[in-house]
Amino acid sequence: MARDFDPRFDPVTLRLFVAVCEEGNIARAAAREALVASAVSKRVAALEAALGAPLLVRGRRGVVPTAAGEVLLRRAREVLGAMARMHAELTEFATGVQGSVRVLAAPSVLAEHLADDIGAFLAAHPRVRVSLDEQVSPEIVRLVREGAAEVGVLWDAIDLADLAAHRYRSDRLCVAMPAAHPLARRRTLRFEEALDHVSVSVAPGGTMDLLLRREAARLGRTPVARVQVSGMDAAARIVAAGLGAAILPREAVRGHASAESLALVPLADAWARRRFVAVTRADGSVQAATRLLVRHLEQMARDAAPAPAGEPPCT
Repeated sequence: MARDFDPRFDPVTLRLFVAVCEEGNIARAAAREALVASAVSKRVAALEAALGAPLLVRGRRGVVPTAAGEVLLRRAREVLGAMARMHAELTEFATGVQGSVRVLAAPSVLAEHLADDIGAFLAAHPRVRVSLDEQVSPEIVRLVREGAAEVGVLWDAIDLADLAAHRYRSDRLCVAMPAAHPLARRRTLRFEEALDHVSVSVAPGGTMDLLLRREAARLGRTPVARVQVSGMDAAARIVAAGLGAAILPREAVRGHASAESLALVPLADAWARRRFVAVTRADGSVQAATRLLVRHLEQMARDAAPAPAGEPPCT
């Protein structure tokens, strides 16, 4: 009867095998791990005997992993990395912290409710540490995939393959314009109606800018921007100064609307409803504190009633 676990696949042996592969030489790996070369060689031989297949090709210039060795090397790194994360998480109990979570968020998410939602989470879980950094969406996806961050919060209009996506909040894109603009009293606008009036572009080359260009192309049009700005706050100030209209997420600039007499007219197009997600790795390595935070963000999404598409403009 086959055993579920072979004691020869212990963390020390896996670490030694990784060292041998990385050094390309058993003697150098032994020196790196403060052992004699014969002990390391014996461990590797025991692994090969347990598997019934060679793991290393031995030559005059050193060793290289076989195909089986490459598989073991990849899995060993995953196991050792998971154990290191587990050790770090458990060690934090000694300092009174029950886990730490690094969160990366897209600028548009940070401009809305995320900081408040994380603040509420920390108030309910004072022994969890959360760090929050801003990043563009492609970098968020890459860093979460690589394990450099536990959670990414971003618009779902990007490839999220191999990640677990959890529903967060949503917002609606609106046409921001001065309160005196001829279209300011409309309840909603279609993108094709607004396109001639939009002359302020936000974060050229970003996810939202690419979406607007794609939708304009479907109409056979090309957006023309008289002013380009890097952020939503700057765009709201430019619009308030009467230099044109801009398409902005309503939730991110609602404060400007009341303070600077802007009108925010929702876009009626289906694609103008932006859905945000909290993404984590999907390989089972998610720690307890991360799961707590993600569940909290999902609850925030359930508690937030989406604004209807046809609500009156905000002025």
